[in-house]
Order: sequence, then C-alpha cells, then structure tokens
Amino acid sequence: MPATRSIAGGVSRGRWLIVGMVLAVASSVESASAAGPGLDAARAYGYLQKICRIGPRPSGSRGMAEQQSLIAEHFSRLGAQVSYQPFDAADPVSGQPVRMSNLIVTWNPKATERVFIACHYDTRPFPDRDRRNPRGVFLGANDGASGVALLMELGNHMQDLHPSRGVDFIFFDGEELVYQTTGRYFLGSTYFATQYRDAPPPHRYAAGVLIDMIGDKDLDIFPEKTSVRLAPGVTRSVWAAAKSLKQREFHPTPRHEISDDHVPLNEIAHIPTCDVIDFDYPYWHTAQDVASRCSGESLVKVGRVLARWLTLPPEEQSPIQ
Repeated sequence: MPATRSIAGGVSRGRWLIVGMVLAVASSVESASAAGPGLDAARAYGYLQKICRIGPRPSGSRGMAEQQSLIAEHFSRLGAQVSYQPFDAADPVSGQPVRMSNLIVTWNPKATERVFIACHYDTRPFPDRDRRNPRGVFLGANDGASGVALLMELGNHMQDLHPSRGVDFIFFDGEELVYQTTGRYFLGSTYFATQYRDAPPPHRYAAGVLIDMIGDKDLDIFPEKTSVRLAPGVTRSVWAAAKSLKQREFHPTPRHEISDDHVPLNEIAHIPTCDVIDFDYPYWHTAQDVASRCSGESLVKVGRVLARWLTLPPEEQSPIQ
C-alpha cells in the first residue's frame, strides 16, 4: 500500500500544481485586463508623424482636407461609422467664408446613451508665439496631431474594449483660426454644442473627455480648474481611472485654468466634459512644436486611462455632479 499512498500523494501534489497554474494564469489575465488594451506606442507615434508630414492643417486648407481623408479612411477600415458636420465661418482676416467640418466617428451607433472623446484637429495658421519666426511653418505636432494620433491608435482596440456606453470620437475644426489676436476660438465645438442644444439628436451624451496636447515627452497632466468647476464628476472619474492604473503623470492637484473646446460643450450643450491637457509645454504655438518633441509612450499613457474610463460602469463614469 505504500506505493498506492505515494501515487495518491503525487496526484494530490499534481492537482495543487495545476490549480496553482490556473490561478496564476487567471491572475495574469485579470491584470492584463485591468491594464487595458495593448496600445502600441510606436504605432501611435507613427500616426503622429504621418499627420505632421501632411504639413500645416489650418481650417479650410488642403492640408486639412488631406487629414480628413486620412482619418475617415482609417476609422472606416476599423468598422466605425464616419460622418461630417459641415459649417461655415468667416476668415478673421479676409472676412470670406471658410468651409469647416467637425468629423464624428461613431462606435455602436444603436446605443442611445453615449459618451465621447474629443480633440481639435486644425492647426493654428502660424506659430505666432515664436520669437524668431512668428510667420513660419506651424506643424502642431502636440497642439493638434497628438489627439488625432491617440484616437487613431485607440480605434484599433475599440471592437475588443466593450465600453459601458456607445462611444463617439469627435474631431473639432476651427479651434484656433486665429492670427495672433485676430479671430475666434472654439468654432467647431461651439457649432456642435449649439446644434446639440437646438436640434437634439436621438441619442444623449452623458459625459465627454476633451484631449489636447497629450504627446509631450515630459508628460504632466493636472486637473484643469474649469473642468473641476463645470464637470467635477467626470473629472473625478478620469483621475480615478488614472489612479487605478498607477499612472503617475496624472497629478491630483489642479494647476491651470484653461479656456478650451470643453467650455461650449459644458455651457451650451450642458454635456459634462473635462479637459485632459498638458499645458506645461514650452513649444506651444511655436515652430518647434514638431514630432520629435512628442512621444508615443506619452500618447499611450493617456490612452490607457481613457480606455479604462470608457469601460467604467455608467454610475462611475459620469457620477452625479
């Protein structure tokens, strides 16, 4: 019988070994799930470079038209619904009408309860804060391309992400058709917000996140004070998602108060929207805002937080303010 006991003991040990392996795999899968999708930093940076190679992309320009085609083709290939929201605005210098268009990428279009992630995709006409060359070429790698590149990368994972609500990616035109101090900001977001208020769509936006200048190699993101005031619940939920991922680049204490596309979304459309922005960027509105100043790693750090936020339960994603 000792042999029998030996065999039984071996089976018992083997059983525990298998159980341990299963638990380890389960824990690994759970950890991977908690970390979010496997966003690709090199691919995200490649998107940013591709956008910058188009050149300047101010509203109404050939560069903007080329970028629109690039974005539409990219998301159509991924199975999203792509639509345009055209409108006209006056050129601040000539007074002539400029045809602009917000671009809306829709995932799970049948969902009537929705959230969005938005960015602007136009570039300022000139780098007018550049002391050496204020009328030079402005590529807007961080201030323009970074948000687009991140959403292009996040789009690769949307079919597997299983968000808690329907999701739209919104690209705003006319965020800064401004020549030094001449012109108006937030044309696209203001038009979008006004249309949402005056001609309500069949869906409702419960919350939104605006991203801007999130490609800086030296990434530091603080809660933005206007967001804390106008959309405190959404802001808390985004920073809670960052904390759960131990994303140290998201700091807990507010620093800047910024007017951005989230203002008309909050004040006109009454969609609680927070601004995720790294405003401590020394190359802002200068000719030095180029791809080499940006990082794919920074893009995916923000992307992981957004992916986690998209999958939060609705009551956590947009808590009552």
